[in-house]
Amino acid sequence: MNYLAHLFLAEDNPESKIGNLLGDFVKGSLQKYTNIYNPAIIRGIEQHRKIDAFTDTHEVFCCSKKRIHHNQKHYSGIAIDIYYDHFLSVHWSKFSSEDREGFIANIYKILQANLAILPDNLQFILPRIQQENWLNSYRTLAGVELTLTRISQRFKRVNPLDRACLDLQEHYREIERDFLCFFPELIAYMGELCDR
Repeated sequence: MNYLAHLFLAEDNPESKIGNLLGDFVKGSLQKYTNIYNPAIIRGIEQHRKIDAFTDTHEVFCCSKKRIHHNQKHYSGIAIDIYYDHFLSVHWSKFSSEDREGFIANIYKILQANLAILPDNLQFILPRIQQENWLNSYRTLAGVELTLTRISQRFKRVNPLDRACLDLQEHYREIERDFLCFFPELIAYMGELCDR
């Protein structure tokens, strides 16, 4: 899952949203972060990691990866993460009564209000995230393509991610069905985690 899904699945408080986003920016043992982040943010980071583990081993997600593996090879998981954020954006009203754009605007406010505790690399890109409205851009294929191109450029090694939108277009309906099958199971899994 990518940024939008992690934020959507977070508990309904700013700390959980921050923690679920930080999962992509904070690496290694969480013990070293206990002096930096409060327990609710740490819990959000833990949730992020559990979401990733659940997703990466789920048979439906693996099936989606196989659909594009011939072109994307070991980058297929990254592409599917972005595709699934696209389908969450497209099918938002199936999963939430909250307005998607209002949800995203609130996320930007939370991040801006907590800028001082965000990792340097997130602080650095946050103005671009907001200005270019990354979280809202997943809704369109042009936004998906731009996101995949950005990610592709982060790797030193040549990779096919900048062409991954073509794979989405080729397998659009199948991957959409995969997502609609998978995401309710992920929501149920997160519900169980939050009840613990």
